[in-house]
Amino acid sequence: MYVCSCFGITEQQVRQHADAGACTPRQIASACKAGTDCGSCVRRIQGILGRGSCPRRERVDQGLPALTAEPQRADAVAEAA
Repeated sequence: MYVCSCFGITEQQVRQHADAGACTPRQIASACKAGTDCGSCVRRIQGILGRGSCPRRERVDQGLPALTAEPQRADAVAEAA
């Protein structure tokens, strides 16, 4: 299911970014642009991320990137085909 219609970002992609260490909607936005256009998906992204602790908060606090690998975006997969 799409979370961000503006950029074609799915719930699965948001979860992949969260599993890779994104802890906030802003970090999700940095990873895949979701939430940066109309903003209507930000609350849904917040819901997916939940209110739990971030497993890589220490990296973020040190100014290091939270994400270590970027999952492929749906449009990138479509372009490659």
